[in-house]
Amino acid sequence: MENTIRPPAVAGRFYPGTADSLRIAIQELAAGFHGKRKKVLAAVSPHAGYMYSGAVAAETLGSIVIPETVVLLGPNHTGQGTPVSLSTATWDMPMGKVPVDQDFANALLTETSYIEKDELAHCYEHSLEVQIPFLQMAQPRLSIVPIAISHISYSVLDEIGLALAEVIKRAGKEVLIVASSDMTHYESREAVYKKDHYVLKKLADMDPDMLYRAVTGHHISMCGIMPVTVALIAALELGATKTELIRYTDSGEITGDTDQVVGYAGVVIS
Repeated sequence: MENTIRPPAVAGRFYPGTADSLRIAIQELAAGFHGKRKKVLAAVSPHAGYMYSGAVAAETLGSIVIPETVVLLGPNHTGQGTPVSLSTATWDMPMGKVPVDQDFANALLTETSYIEKDELAHCYEHSLEVQIPFLQMAQPRLSIVPIAISHISYSVLDEIGLALAEVIKRAGKEVLIVASSDMTHYESREAVYKKDHYVLKKLADMDPDMLYRAVTGHHISMCGIMPVTVALIAALELGATKTELIRYTDSGEITGDTDQVVGYAGVVIS
């Protein structure tokens, strides 16, 4: 039986578990940013616990206009479910329930057979869930299209990205793509910085095939390369011409341990 409600999997662990404490945490994380929000086609945002990557996510998502429909693309960390899994359940978050944009979801399912309706991949997956409170704070009428992506070939990512762009073109409304990804995992700060900025340069070059090959070919442990590749393919099809790095940091800024860090980057594509 399909779940109609998807309860939070990491509330109280990755981020505060109550509405009031969550609002306060996000306001504090975003306190240093007062710029004007701009319209973009896509964004890349990290998904660690808020104490580590929350400031990068807050600044990145806080710098852009959040429309009522957001397509959330994230890696499948659990290995459960189908290779490209679309949730159609209502997401029950601490700050309120968030529905799926069913019309958009159905159009996407019709557009490509590679995307399948599946809740199992989402039950314990944190990569999309941690983005939602930032989006809720900016857009009270938020609806989402949550898709978890496993390791798949570039040709399949290309079809998914083009299908996503086609559905957005036909939607007749503003739709934002948010790709969830942390960068290189558990290496020295020097090594992580070097690898991450190599990848960020490939992203700035706006060649999704080269980006995909750079990460997979060099065994770089960027967990969200699949969703980021899809987001770039779709954004290019929608007319994107540039990327902008909003903020970069690593976990060592919080832990003080620079021998084993995880990199975090926030990027917008417009």
